[in-house]
Amino acid sequence: MISYDEIFEKNRSWAKTKLQEDPEYFSKLAEEQRPEYLYIGCSDSRVSASEIMGVEPGDVFVHRNLGNVVANTDLNVAAVVDFAVVHLKVKHIIVCGHYDCGGVNAAMQSQDLGILNPWLRNIRDVYRLHKDELDTIPDERRRYERLVELNVVEQCINVIKTAAVQSAYLTHGDAVVHGWVFDLRTGLIKDLQINFEERLTAIQEIYNLTDVPWFRKG
Repeated sequence: MISYDEIFEKNRSWAKTKLQEDPEYFSKLAEEQRPEYLYIGCSDSRVSASEIMGVEPGDVFVHRNLGNVVANTDLNVAAVVDFAVVHLKVKHIIVCGHYDCGGVNAAMQSQDLGILNPWLRNIRDVYRLHKDELDTIPDERRRYERLVELNVVEQCINVIKTAAVQSAYLTHGDAVVHGWVFDLRTGLIKDLQINFEERLTAIQEIYNLTDVPWFRKG
């Protein structure tokens, strides 16, 4: 672990290296951002969006919270999704969870966790929705990993429920939602292969928040 002062030393070294590679690097970086990806991930310090995706600053718009939750009462994530879709016009929205997630693990514990209770309830609700499947998995670790995956799927559905995402896709074909899980033990990303159109079609009867009918797409 580096010290507080070393962070600034590393920052100066990084900036110097970038300028040596490209004297216009920071001038370009300071221009208006035009990322094609919105990444919604966990706040876990081991999972950095740009690092695991192998992208540069400016390539991905990022929102992170405990357990990569997209709660309908969270104005923070709602504002991020709206800004990314309406103003930045991102083409892809990624919800990325990860195995060995402390938030998901905490949600599986039958105990009072204080201020964390209302937040973790979002993940516990995922367990409740998929209890029949999860309870058939005898191995505790595999059951926990499956909850990580199911939590990503449910948060993707929550993203799809938003008016901004529905409108962007039905009018322009943008803002396609993807579900990923990052494996800390291998360093690899697992694509959960969410069928975005199928998911959107399935929820439109109840969650259609746009005047654009589905049949106009395509």
